[in-house]
Amino acid sequence: MPHTPSPETRIVVIGGGNAGLSIAGRLHNARLGNVTVVEPREQHVYAPLQSHIAGGTARASRAVRRQADVIPPGVRWLRDEAFTVDPAARRVHLVSGGRLDYDQLVVAAGLRLAWEAIPGLPEAMTQPEGVSNYDLDLAVKASTVLRDLRRGTVVFTQPPEPASCGAAAQKPLYLACDWWRALGVLDDIRVVLVLPDPVPFGIPDIDRELHRVLDGYGVEVRYSREVRSVDATSRTLTIGHGDDEETLSYDVLHAVPPQRAPEWIAGSGLADPDDPHGFVDVDPETLQHRRFPDVWSLGDSARVATRPSGGAIRPQAKVLAKNLRAVLRGAAPRARYDGYSVVPFTVSRGTVVFAEFDRRGKPQPTVPFWRSLSRERRSTWIADRRILPWVYWHLILRGRA
Repeated sequence: MPHTPSPETRIVVIGGGNAGLSIAGRLHNARLGNVTVVEPREQHVYAPLQSHIAGGTARASRAVRRQADVIPPGVRWLRDEAFTVDPAARRVHLVSGGRLDYDQLVVAAGLRLAWEAIPGLPEAMTQPEGVSNYDLDLAVKASTVLRDLRRGTVVFTQPPEPASCGAAAQKPLYLACDWWRALGVLDDIRVVLVLPDPVPFGIPDIDRELHRVLDGYGVEVRYSREVRSVDATSRTLTIGHGDDEETLSYDVLHAVPPQRAPEWIAGSGLADPDDPHGFVDVDPETLQHRRFPDVWSLGDSARVATRPSGGAIRPQAKVLAKNLRAVLRGAAPRARYDGYSVVPFTVSRGTVVFAEFDRRGKPQPTVPFWRSLSRERRSTWIADRRILPWVYWHLILRGRA
């Protein structure tokens, strides 16, 4: 006979970002138990808007709200941070020294920006010419620096996978180039893009569009190259592939660092020992841990064999909520996540190329009869810049979308 979820079931969610609040809201709305979110930050940032902030098409105030104001109603917020997890004892040890016992654990801890992984990069970001769209303060700085530039060399870098929506590193480049072209100074600015892969994205339809856009702006692209070091004093960076190295000088450096899962995940035994990035070792379809059935994960910290993105979280949250409900009722988890992810490329200050795909890289448009979303369009700009932020704040974070 099936069980009934108990309101006394202790559900702990580690992480209060997009993934953590999305799933916390869903689990509370489904009345699966008492839900607690562990999150140390007092401010919640809508990360996709950071690209628009850096590119000068959004204000920073639009991307930030108090964490207390976005916690889903009925969900408890514990302002603390996970130090380690003891999955055998079903216990979370906190940085404050406290502990939190659970019946079901959801890890939604995201990825850590590993600035220190590239020698000289942290120091370069403290200089006036060092900017990034992956940090709110650096995105605000980028907005002014890119807006006011009239000549010189600007280098944009994209990190290797895994990265949280790594291709978003390209968005401020397109927004800045469109701005410089409108001012008539684009020909006086050398724009260099350093990409870790041999193509702009990896899906043929999207690559064709991005190649066209990059050529139109006159961007020099260094394919299959990664940043090896930065010298903030001489304003140079070294990029390379194998034994092939090149040193680039810059007047502005827009950099995105390598990323990895928080170290405590592997330290808690929740990662596959052979995974160098330390992701939570879940079944990529059910999102249930392979060895600890009362542990789940979604978002950037979960090993789900697809490109991490904010848009991937919504289908993951739906699947995880259904499967956790099934387990609490004594049934097997049957819902499946197909690897859907999405990356909107803001290729001008009014158009977007929309990439939707599954874990095999096959296009997967959410509107099946509208397959041309992969082409540059004004309508997708409106969705990305206006509609999606409203949906995020009012529906997604409350587990209702």
